[in-house]
Amino acid sequence: MAVTDHVDLNQFMEGVKKRNPHQPEFVQAVQEVAQDIFEFMEDKVRYHEAQILRRIAEPDRIVSFRVCWEDDNHNIRVQRGWRVQNNNAIGPYKGGIRFHPSVNESVLKFLAFEQTFKNSLTGLPMGGGKGGANFNPKGKSDAEVMRFCQSFMTELYRHIGPETDVPAGDIGVGGREIGYMFGQYKRITGRWEGVLTGKALEYGGSKMRPEATGYGAVYFLRNMLKHRGEDIDGQTAVISGSGNVATHAAEKIVQMGGKVLTLSDSDGFIHDPDGIDQNKIDWVKDLKNVRRGRISEYCDHFTSATYHGNGARPWNVAADLALPCATQNELDEDDAKALVANGCKAVSEGANMPTTLAGVKVFHDAKILYAPGKAANAGGVAVSGLEMSQNSERISWNHERLGEMLTELMEGIHEKCVEYGDEGAKNGGYVDYVKGANIAGFKKVADAMLAFGVV
Repeated sequence: MAVTDHVDLNQFMEGVKKRNPHQPEFVQAVQEVAQDIFEFMEDKVRYHEAQILRRIAEPDRIVSFRVCWEDDNHNIRVQRGWRVQNNNAIGPYKGGIRFHPSVNESVLKFLAFEQTFKNSLTGLPMGGGKGGANFNPKGKSDAEVMRFCQSFMTELYRHIGPETDVPAGDIGVGGREIGYMFGQYKRITGRWEGVLTGKALEYGGSKMRPEATGYGAVYFLRNMLKHRGEDIDGQTAVISGSGNVATHAAEKIVQMGGKVLTLSDSDGFIHDPDGIDQNKIDWVKDLKNVRRGRISEYCDHFTSATYHGNGARPWNVAADLALPCATQNELDEDDAKALVANGCKAVSEGANMPTTLAGVKVFHDAKILYAPGKAANAGGVAVSGLEMSQNSERISWNHERLGEMLTELMEGIHEKCVEYGDEGAKNGGYVDYVKGANIAGFKKVADAMLAFGVV
């Protein structure tokens, strides 16, 4: 038996911290997975001997590069770009590109690590990666965003490809940015190929992609409630965020008979006790996607709502369901306690790692239904995977067929989480969805890595 068999969780995490100093987000993501995987691996010597978790927690490569661009006042600006290619054991690297001032290597390593397990859970042949830049598109003109995207892709193009690495959108990267980047890729390479997902329908995009992440989080929520004999109909929900994921999660909650009470952005949140119905959701979509305004403007148009500023978050509003759909670590221990105290029965994450480890423990101890992002928000990357298939085959599936496939994919992910979440789960006991998602996602990647040998 190898010496490495005797390394325990604490020793493993000390090594992760030592190798990744000043990277709290990445360490947090590894800790959250490792605490479940070590228990699962306890009697599985082959995983220990092959150092599988150690290898997954070390990205295959990290590409860092300078991005120079010129603003509308002819000032030369310099940003930093990255692509983290974490693991391609089960398919080409796949994961979004994020443009936000908070982007750094730690954030992208955590996202790429999480993406590895999320993509595994979908059952599709996709590895894990993530990229981005510390560029803020907010307040920039279309011309400035175009110049930045073109400069970003001028460096990135040499590291990606339909059989190598297929990026998508993320925070700060929507249809506009994907279009500019795809156009530059095509200009440089002279090839039209499925190298990016989240494209517009006019040039190879997939129907259902804009809705997929938000809808998928609600489908997973419905599956959790159904497993307990309940439904979304008649329930109230608090949602954070007001972008693509949040508005489509709200839309699906409303379609299923629920009542949405809140939406937010980085400045604060709005609380509408009358409910945010489809007409109001459409208004928010126009505000964010066309006018690029702030959520506070909602209260000027809908007087039933109140606005809570200074970065306030909606977790103190009493509701049955909660969907954090904004960004990482937006829901902490105190927020989790407030949700539990107010009777929240289920949390489904539309964002990536929006709940801190202390917050997750509160949900777990209270035995409320809690779906981690790697399971609940996998609908987005699942439909991105389907977009890759459509591009490869030069076909396009209709909205109804893609909706059916998304529903089936989220049901499949839920079943995997239940299978590995708890021994008593099969008999209707409490399902630890974090544990289930971590183990199910890990096992597929780990077994593929074992098959390849030491590479």
